[in-house]
Amino acid sequence: MMMERFEGYIFTALCSTNFLISCLLFSKITREQRDPYMDEIFHVPQAQKYCEGKFNEWDPMITTLPGLYLVSVGVIKPLVWLADWTGDVVCSTAMLRFVNLLFNCGNLYILYVTICKLHLKDKSRAAGRRVLSALTLSTFPVLYFFTFLYYTDAGSTFFTLFAYLMCLYGCHKAAALLGICAMLFRQTNVIWVAFCAGSVVAQKMDEAWRLEQSKKRDEKSPSRILLAVSGARKVARFLLGYLTTPINIKAAVSSTWPYAVAGLGFVAFVVFNDGIVVGDRSSHEACLNFPQLFYFFSFTLVFSLPVSLCRQQLIKFLHVLKKHLLLLLLVTVVSLLLVWKFTFVHKYLLADNRHFTFYVWKNIYQKHQLVRFLLIPGYLFAAWSFLDTLKSKSLFWILAFCVCLVAATVPQKLLEFRYFIVPYLLYRIHIPLPSLPRLLLEFGLYTVVNAATVYIFLHKTFQWDNSDAVQRFMW
Repeated sequence: MMMERFEGYIFTALCSTNFLISCLLFSKITREQRDPYMDEIFHVPQAQKYCEGKFNEWDPMITTLPGLYLVSVGVIKPLVWLADWTGDVVCSTAMLRFVNLLFNCGNLYILYVTICKLHLKDKSRAAGRRVLSALTLSTFPVLYFFTFLYYTDAGSTFFTLFAYLMCLYGCHKAAALLGICAMLFRQTNVIWVAFCAGSVVAQKMDEAWRLEQSKKRDEKSPSRILLAVSGARKVARFLLGYLTTPINIKAAVSSTWPYAVAGLGFVAFVVFNDGIVVGDRSSHEACLNFPQLFYFFSFTLVFSLPVSLCRQQLIKFLHVLKKHLLLLLLVTVVSLLLVWKFTFVHKYLLADNRHFTFYVWKNIYQKHQLVRFLLIPGYLFAAWSFLDTLKSKSLFWILAFCVCLVAATVPQKLLEFRYFIVPYLLYRIHIPLPSLPRLLLEFGLYTVVNAATVYIFLHKTFQWDNSDAVQRFMW
């Protein structure tokens, strides 16, 4: 009891410190960049129309649903009434950006509670690590940077993680409702609503598998036997049998029907809207961009380096190479084919030199046409590391997560690090709690990246030849 109270005091103090530092950064960034920047030139005027009660006016360049604007009005209007504010301050760019600062606080709390729920073992000794994990992930560089601009990412992440937290607690109606809120921020969040349903079904599959194997006196987990061909067939037969048994289907439907209702609502929207994207669709066309998976695995490896990589893991990977050489060769051939035939390059990636991804592509992938193939060994190691760090999870949970990961990344033509935020955070909170020194290294890495990003955004400005406007580098 005393430890829990002490943990609560630590978390409250860190929340307050985090909010104070974020407010100081917010003030600095807003003073330097007072006018809407990048996508804010669409989001801010649209939110201001909603503030004025003009809910029937819509900018056709906006491709997401109006969740961000509705929440902004719901937060700002009562504050304006209570403080008796008038004039330009009402729904100004700074006021709208501040809404995302509130979402940042919410994300910190949701991450903390979710980590506590997922890592119940060794509760007394892991208090400091749980708090530090939550604080570190709330400052995840790609997410944290957009806390200071009026983008959908902070709110989208908040409602998606909140929905998953409610799912973990078995509050599936609340989870589905929060999932709908997440979809109002970004339509592709329907995938993570489906993941909530998938995780529920995966849990039931785990129970059925253990029951079946206990009857056969076989204690091996499905993830252990999957590497053998016979084991893979065994798991496949179990999946087929489970998913075609009426009593199992009934149990799954009775547990996941709120998510099904949310999914059917989304299908109705797609039919009514004649597509997922609202507004400008020309720049958001779906394709089978399979290398997006490789980009995500590489992205994950880089940002989880302090908590996932060690000498023993490298030795383990070499051992896996020797033991499963034929499987590795097959995977390499498939990867070569996917990179060769399914690499798509969005026009924005080649044209907009304000994004870091422009320079990643220019300085790595465009150096030589063979570079994308030479990177495949690194991709395979990153993918193996990703799966290896999740080995504490059940095979059925991993399958559900990977299916949703493919659905969230592969159809995207544009290489955009913001699309990796939710899957990365879901991956990171599910790996075993790292040691305190590793968490401090991770926090240090995120702090250095955040400091560099903000410094570059504020002080390394430039101008285009055909414009007098100040341009800034960003994620």
